[in-house]
Order: sequence, then C-alpha cells, then structure tokens
Amino acid sequence: MNAAKRREIFARLQAANPHPTTELEYQTPFQLLIAVLLSAQATDKSVNLATRKFFPEYGTPQALLDLGEEGLAQYIKTIGLYRTKAKNAIATCRLLLERHGGEVPQDRASLEALPGVGRKTANVVLNTAFGQPTIAVDTHIFRVSNRTGIAPGKNVLDVELKLEKVIPRDFVQDAHHWLILHGRYICVARKPKCPQCGISDLCEFKQKTAA
Repeated sequence: MNAAKRREIFARLQAANPHPTTELEYQTPFQLLIAVLLSAQATDKSVNLATRKFFPEYGTPQALLDLGEEGLAQYIKTIGLYRTKAKNAIATCRLLLERHGGEVPQDRASLEALPGVGRKTANVVLNTAFGQPTIAVDTHIFRVSNRTGIAPGKNVLDVELKLEKVIPRDFVQDAHHWLILHGRYICVARKPKCPQCGISDLCEFKQKTAA
C-alpha cells in the first residue's frame, strides 16, 4: 500500500470520528491502567460494568491496596482470569506506592515493570492518559492492519513497529483508536461489513463481502 492511500484512509477515519478515545471508563491515569489491565481477553463493556462498582470508593492505589486481592476479586469475578488480574492489580498498587509515590509512570519501561502490564497495556496508558504517540496493537488492529494492507505483519510487535513507520505523523496520536474501533464495529473477524465501510475502496482485502 502506498503512502497516499494510507493518508487518505486515516483522513477518512478522522473525518468520521475527529476525537476518538478508549471505550473504557476512567477518571485518572491510575484508573485507566487498572481498567486496561482488567481488559485483557475481556470486553470493554464487561470491564466498565465491574469498575463502575468499585472505582468510586477504591479508585486510588492506596484505596485499592486496602481493599485487597480477595476484596477486588469479588468485584471482578464476572471478568475472565479474574483471580490473576486481582493479584496483579493489587501488586501494581503496592509498587506504584513504593516506587512512584502513587503516580502512574510516564515511560514504557517503568510501566512494563508493573505486574500484569505488558507492552500493549503500557502503550494504551502512554497514549490515552499522557498523550504520547504510541500504537497499542490488539487483535482488532492486528486484523485491520493485515487485512487492509496498511501495515501487514506476522505478529503484533511487527505490526506495531510498521504502523509507527507508515502512519503519517499528524494521525499517529489517534491512529490506534480509529483502528480498534474500525476492527470492533466494521472490519469484524468473521464477516467484515465491507458495504458499510468508509475505506472499502482503498482497502486491499481480496475477499470483500457484498452484503
């Protein structure tokens, strides 16, 4: 795919949604970090249903640490892998308080040193909470990048590094939100909604759906 075609794709995505953001609900960088940590292999909707119940009272590192692993587990047991996630979330609270004064660090290495925080989670927090031009590649972005031809790659890191190179600079900040939402609602896994797609004529996917 050439650069002009990529620019037009992102220009159209921007025109359709000028101010995209995560669908996870949060008030602070800490709450975003916990929500993203909980969202692994779970839907944003299921995470929001859970965090609405405990963020108002336990929405800081100290409060969540005081709630404890078992207490948090009771709030998030509707989410997959909830026991592991509760353990990681509480351990993350402890490290934030011990190492960072209760603040969420603004660099990838420090974020990835937190329990349960991988590269994708770190990228989401850096981009959404701190405005850094990172690209968090999830299954939706991986699919859209390969299917459209925007940035084909064999694995998520491959796709992330390629996207960083090929996305025009003025679109980088919001790019991963546009791609996630496009993959979640239009370029879906089983049967992409090509007739409803605003970039269908630019997409290089050969098996486009007719209806």
